[in-house]
Amino acid sequence: MISLFTCCARRRSGFILTSVVLFLFTATGIRANRISARIQDTSALEGRWDLTVKNADSEFPSWLEVRHSGLSTLVGRFVGSGGSARPISKVYFSEGKMHFSIPPQWERESNDLQVEGELRGDRLTGTMIIPSGKKYDWTAVRAPALRREKEPVWGNPVRLFNGKDLKGWHALGKVNQWEAVSGVLRSPKSGSNIVTDKTFTDFKLHIEFRYPKGSNSGVYLRGRYEVQIEDSKGMEPLNDQLSAVYGFLPPSEMMARDPGEWQTYDIELVGRMVTVVVNGKKVICNQQIPGITGGALDSNEGEPGPIYLQGDHGPIEFRNIEITLPR
Repeated sequence: MISLFTCCARRRSGFILTSVVLFLFTATGIRANRISARIQDTSALEGRWDLTVKNADSEFPSWLEVRHSGLSTLVGRFVGSGGSARPISKVYFSEGKMHFSIPPQWERESNDLQVEGELRGDRLTGTMIIPSGKKYDWTAVRAPALRREKEPVWGNPVRLFNGKDLKGWHALGKVNQWEAVSGVLRSPKSGSNIVTDKTFTDFKLHIEFRYPKGSNSGVYLRGRYEVQIEDSKGMEPLNDQLSAVYGFLPPSEMMARDPGEWQTYDIELVGRMVTVVVNGKKVICNQQIPGITGGALDSNEGEPGPIYLQGDHGPIEFRNIEITLPR
């Protein structure tokens, strides 16, 4: 016969076991909910953002990418008005407000760039203090995905440069050093950049170029994404050398010729997907361009843009510039 004491002991053991199970289940649920809440909270900021930075009399484009690293840490990349995409080791985000800082790149000052912002719906607004100490306001919208539903059917190539004059082009600076000489569009010295009068969305571009030793230029697609031109023969194929999408996509190999030789780019841009062929060799194959590069005309990535040739980094020459558009 089981004693009353034994029954009570069993009941107490069962009660304690049930309580422990319930506690562990509840604690696990609370922990999971907290983790889920943290992930949901940070994900509100994650993604790519097109920034417009303003002061009293001007504005310039910028770009920000925020992504998670593990459960709750945010990291990212930032592009300013110049230079390349720079890594952000940590983006701080709490109760709708974010901030981060990154060291200077090409700036002469030693101060960090400091960025603060606030998430309001699907927009960001904030301020930044650049290394010189100047403070700017900025706004941001989510960058468009630019995915295309189908492959384009291409038409026939059209010449963008007639070889005789600058018809169809205009310089962006106060002094235009560009000239047309014997079928060549040339910038004999550093000065203004030059862009097409027309704007484009998806296209194939053929362009030939030549530079002297040590010079530097670039071809900007839609005026926003620079395919680098630089004296790079014998260099490693990094993301700031010839045929790279500057700061983002390195070429698979270095195909640069000697300075003074004519070289060719054949570039296809569809949405964000780019293919680059340099001197007959495919070095970037249908890769995604994450965002604008330094020196972009604007951050309105969903809009058409011009072909923009850099003329402020040294002498450069171009010829046989042709564009092919979808039918």
